[in-house]
Amino acid sequence: MFQNIAIYSGLIASVWILIGVYVASCFYTDYSHSKQFCSELGATGSPTQKLSPLINNYPLGVLFCLFGWYLVSIPNVSILINITGWLVITHGIGTWVAGYFPMDADPFTKNPTLYCKIHSWAGFIMLLSLVIAPILVVVSPTTELIPLHFKIFSVVSVFAAVYYLFVMASAVRTQTNPGIYQRISYGFQLLWLSVFSLVLA
Repeated sequence: MFQNIAIYSGLIASVWILIGVYVASCFYTDYSHSKQFCSELGATGSPTQKLSPLINNYPLGVLFCLFGWYLVSIPNVSILINITGWLVITHGIGTWVAGYFPMDADPFTKNPTLYCKIHSWAGFIMLLSLVIAPILVVVSPTTELIPLHFKIFSVVSVFAAVYYLFVMASAVRTQTNPGIYQRISYGFQLLWLSVFSLVLA
């Protein structure tokens, strides 16, 4: 039973964040999914500062760590798959840290607080972990556990996530609609995690 939950926890996390972000946004008047970052739901002084980490970061961190633990514990696979598990666990821990240390109310501030800096570094580590993880899967030996079609999907996911990350950076500079591009970029990473769950199942 526990192992079945662990296998599907990557998929569950992806569904959870969709629901969690939507629910939190309902308690944030005039929140814009296209213009604002997901982290602004838990920003200092926001109406959902306490709520957002409770329904998003903390349970999501558990789900990510659970899926990572499953990958680490798979026997007789390439060490690259086990390392991928540690990267997913790192993503989970980063999710907890990003939830505990809120970003500043102004995402474009030139003088971020210490908490905001910690939040940003946690976010960067989260991003990096789910960019490296699919790459390790791609270069791991092709087996029944990791079929070729999933490796191709992994390549597409990485390129899409990185591409929309650069588009988001451009939107941040112009202060237009970075929120939508952040969601698309992270969405590809979560989609990869979901499909990985299903492939392993």
